[in-house]
Amino acid sequence: MVASTEQGPFTDPVYRGAIVDLLGAIGYGEIAALERLTDDAAMAPRLSDKVALLGMATRQYAKVEPIRARLAELTDNPFAAMEPFIEAIDSFHAFTAPHDWWEALVKAYVGDGIVSDFYREISGYLDEETRALIVSTLTDEGETDFAIERLREGIAEDPRLGGRLALWGRRLMGEALTQTQHVAASREAMGEILAGTATFGGLDLAGLGEIFTRITTRHIERMASLGLEH
Repeated sequence: MVASTEQGPFTDPVYRGAIVDLLGAIGYGEIAALERLTDDAAMAPRLSDKVALLGMATRQYAKVEPIRARLAELTDNPFAAMEPFIEAIDSFHAFTAPHDWWEALVKAYVGDGIVSDFYREISGYLDEETRALIVSTLTDEGETDFAIERLREGIAEDPRLGGRLALWGRRLMGEALTQTQHVAASREAMGEILAGTATFGGLDLAGLGEIFTRITTRHIERMASLGLEH
């Protein structure tokens, strides 16, 4: 596997730097998601909910190691590669801290879905090995079905909850898109990969616009699956 860092697109230092940045952002994002799952478990109204979230947190932890290992092949210090993204990702979670259990579920379902969609879309323009690694970290470990089931229960019991959560979903959409753009703009190499000058598959500004259109469409579909308007 190490040889792959010395051939193909990795001979381009800009591309290599962009992949280090991208994996660094994803790696810290997975760590932050792990922390948030444990925080959400503390708000769970039922013991079964708490256990379900802690189980998800355990599976979430397993996603961090492959990213760390790949970064160790590409750079001397994998954790140093994650550090530039701590402030932006932590700020996102601070600005979108849920006030209760229901907001936490919407954030897990809608907010994480937006960020995952972005990374999955970008991975389509990268080398095969990096794409496979990124997609493997974005697998759903049951979070979606769990969140949908519990949210539908809650809204059925209290229809007024739907209006509040619809507003919350719109806020999450805006903050998540701002976060992805801020993370990309904060690093020159990643900015070049999004501008089309360092990509493996030729992403350009038009393609980037199409990506955000698809992400927005999927967000609307997620909200609709809960019976909520975007």
